[in-house]
Amino acid sequence: MGRYFGTDGVRGLANSELTPELAFKVGRAGAYVLSKRKNHAPRIIIASDTRRSCFMLEAAISAGICSVGGSVVLAGVLPTPAIAYLTKRREFDAGIVISASHNSFEDNGIKFFGTEGYKLPDETENEIENYIENIDKIPNPTGDKVGTGERKDYLEEYINFLKKTSDGLDLKGIKIAVDCANGATYRAAPSVLFELGASVFVINNEPDGKNINRKCGSTNMAQLIEYVNENHMDLGIAFDGDGDRCHLVDENGKDIKGDEIMSICACHMRDAGKLNKNTLIATIMSNLGLFMMGEREKIAIEKTQVGDRLVLERMLEGGFNLGGEQSGHIIFSDYNTTGDGILTALQVLKIMTETGKKLSELNTKMEIMPQALINANVPNSKKYNCLNNEKIKKAVDEITKKFDGRGRVVIRPSGTESYVRIMIEGKDKKEITDEAQKLAALIEAEMN
Repeated sequence: MGRYFGTDGVRGLANSELTPELAFKVGRAGAYVLSKRKNHAPRIIIASDTRRSCFMLEAAISAGICSVGGSVVLAGVLPTPAIAYLTKRREFDAGIVISASHNSFEDNGIKFFGTEGYKLPDETENEIENYIENIDKIPNPTGDKVGTGERKDYLEEYINFLKKTSDGLDLKGIKIAVDCANGATYRAAPSVLFELGASVFVINNEPDGKNINRKCGSTNMAQLIEYVNENHMDLGIAFDGDGDRCHLVDENGKDIKGDEIMSICACHMRDAGKLNKNTLIATIMSNLGLFMMGEREKIAIEKTQVGDRLVLERMLEGGFNLGGEQSGHIIFSDYNTTGDGILTALQVLKIMTETGKKLSELNTKMEIMPQALINANVPNSKKYNCLNNEKIKKAVDEITKKFDGRGRVVIRPSGTESYVRIMIEGKDKKEITDEAQKLAALIEAEMN
């Protein structure tokens, strides 16, 4: 797999790229590095989404942790942000989530959170990788020094945390459709909304190990849009497989993506005097319309490279409290240390109840500019070298020149999948789509 840690942990095809042997090494090396840094055997909480390979990987990771004297607490199926919260709240030395987020069920991943609820810094990941490559250099404790584990249910604690972030939100009389993507939110999301008084209608909440993200959830909104329209819902909420992002559907069936959610929240927080330094942190992939909104509303919008970790780093550096990505991964740092789809939905619902406005009435702050988003299939081993290819560089330069002043081109390797992502933005949807498809074909031809 080359470098083991990508932008969101260790990820790959389960039992092929991400094998039990590798998972064992990740658990063993990770726990050993933590034990050295903390000078004690680490206590680590582990949760997962609903993929069938999670059981296999959970056992392997746990064995690796226990093999160096660490102890594990197995929390079962929980959203990723629940582990970020619980790791800090319960003072675990680390948290681990077994999930491949929005990927299909065949993939899986391992991501770490440090004791403060943030993803591990690069230097810690590098040290873990070094020990993965030199696994035999890690000593084996014996006797009562071998680690152990237990199972605990933290679902209610996470639900109570989410309810507290909503500041007494009362959802009585509001009809909400929820698409759980057959993933990690299938218990937590309906429970929170129901306990806050909403009339909750749930789809895709029957995971079978293979149906996570399958034509549902935030990456495929058609089912939820149809349900909202046919059943006259006030709002639809769709999560991804691990629950760290969400999309919304307004009462008219319109898909409300991450940039629009951020524009709604940023403007409301600004008006309430709660948007730190009057600044929103976004990424280079956010829609041009978001930045136009910022200029018009006098909200500063800073851009980072793609990845929630980079968004969060900038938020922490600058003391900002709102940031996120077009995908719906939005960080409200006043409440949690990572994106949380349920929390995001509650923040928007709070704005709706406070203003008395429907979601369509709130979503008037930005105009979405047409974007063409195309994935070029490129092996993981080659995707980072894409822009070193002279033919590709020349093609990108020509398109950039063509759209100068009326659009933009962004080319980047996916941090989680074997793709190079092409995004072209402009006023003519057909024109930018044609250019993106031609560029994708060139990239695939040159890199394969």
